[in-house]
Amino acid sequence: MSEMLPVIMAFVAALISIVATWLAVQERDMLIATLFSALQSTCYALIYYLLMAPDIVLVYLPVSVGILPLITIILIKKTERYEE
Repeated sequence: MSEMLPVIMAFVAALISIVATWLAVQERDMLIATLFSALQSTCYALIYYLLMAPDIVLVYLPVSVGILPLITIILIKKTERYEE
């Protein structure tokens, strides 16, 4: 059972990332859509970690979970928060 745990975790992370991507596309509040996008990126980072690619995880986490949402939130503050 312990050798199947990474496969199950990757499968669950993939399903969560699909749902988070769908919710990000459907959401009219840009701030919430950004949070869903960050959740999707976190799930991808977990999948990369489970695939034993720590170098990609070390680059992907700060950029896609940290810097990109931060820049997007700053841009949302300068424009309208809700999509018409």
